[in-house]
Amino acid sequence: MQNDLLERASVLFEQKRFTESQKILNDILVSDPNNVMALIMIAEIKIQQENWDEALKLIENGIAIEPYYDVLFYLKARMHLLQDQTDKALSNINIAIEMDPYEANNFAFKGHVLLIKKLFSEALEAANQALEIDGSHIFALNVRSTALLKLNLKDDSFSTIQGALNEDPNNAYTHANYGWGLLEKGKTDDALKHFSESLKNDPTSEYAQAGMTEALKSKYFIYRWFLKYSFWMNNLTSKNQWAFIIGFFVVSRILRTTAAKNEALQPFLDPIIYLLAAFALSTWLMTPLSNLLFRLNKFGKHLLTPEEKKSSVFVGLSLLFLISGGILYLITQNSIAIAMSIFGFTMMLPLGRFYEKPAGFFKTYILGLVLLIILSFIQISQTGEIFNLFTTLYFIGFFVFQWAANYFSIRQN
Repeated sequence: MQNDLLERASVLFEQKRFTESQKILNDILVSDPNNVMALIMIAEIKIQQENWDEALKLIENGIAIEPYYDVLFYLKARMHLLQDQTDKALSNINIAIEMDPYEANNFAFKGHVLLIKKLFSEALEAANQALEIDGSHIFALNVRSTALLKLNLKDDSFSTIQGALNEDPNNAYTHANYGWGLLEKGKTDDALKHFSESLKNDPTSEYAQAGMTEALKSKYFIYRWFLKYSFWMNNLTSKNQWAFIIGFFVVSRILRTTAAKNEALQPFLDPIIYLLAAFALSTWLMTPLSNLLFRLNKFGKHLLTPEEKKSSVFVGLSLLFLISGGILYLITQNSIAIAMSIFGFTMMLPLGRFYEKPAGFFKTYILGLVLLIILSFIQISQTGEIFNLFTTLYFIGFFVFQWAANYFSIRQN
């Protein structure tokens, strides 16, 4: 009887009818409080609802009942990974492996965590261990393919993922993963085919939708080079990413200082300084501006997430502020018009990240910048001076925002 109820609850879960599924599972627990499978399924529901505390409590209850059941630690690892707690995820999946060293899924998930930690060789080893147990394990084949790609073993990577497609030709995740691999290697048209196939099998796949968006954007020459840079940066460890960012900033400062002190060198250094500045600006503005262009495209707008659509509207308003200020200045030569252009230009980057995680931080910080802009305009209207206390505070805040945004981007990647 309980098995039938568990099967019914599982079907409802797959249909995302979580309330109905949990009701059945709660009824099972009333008659059998130690039913670990019911606890696991309710924990899965809580994970889907991002109710981490409840999920963890249910998992711990299950561990108290079945302390050597590897599935509970696998589930705990998954939950921690969804919270970006990679070290805790790795620790728990290692416990699961100790409990059942013959479960391919545990090794495949370990490889997945190691990929996220940019430990590509270790991820490949874990994927290979999974495939020694089950040579047709789809998840392990995907992890192995990605690890090989990151290690620049392109042929082996594509051969592996093709093997995964041979095992399951309609697997949406594998097609999306294949698409991302092809996109990273610059094969945009082939990538689009696999993203399309992925969405055909799973129209709700955010992984495939994001890939399709990036692939279509990369049709534009400038964005294609930005995407190459993004892949290169994302493949670096967080330590090396920070080394590059800080090094770039230090080199730029040294060049500007040297040019200011040596007029004879200015004709040679200024072009380099301008090029570096243009590069930095492009990395900040490429994503929000490209999302704005996609938002205005009758086909592209369907690929943006609701948050990206809203952010693109804010970026559009900021761009309008910039253009309006420029036009107004040509007519009036007014200092407020200059301030409008400056604020309109600089706010495109923060507004493009308004809905990114951690949402609370970005929203609060950006609203603080907007408040400083309003106070700055009041001061400019009274004194006619563009650079006042509030403008200075704004630029300090804008500068700090770049470093904070980089911090969260590196942490998320």
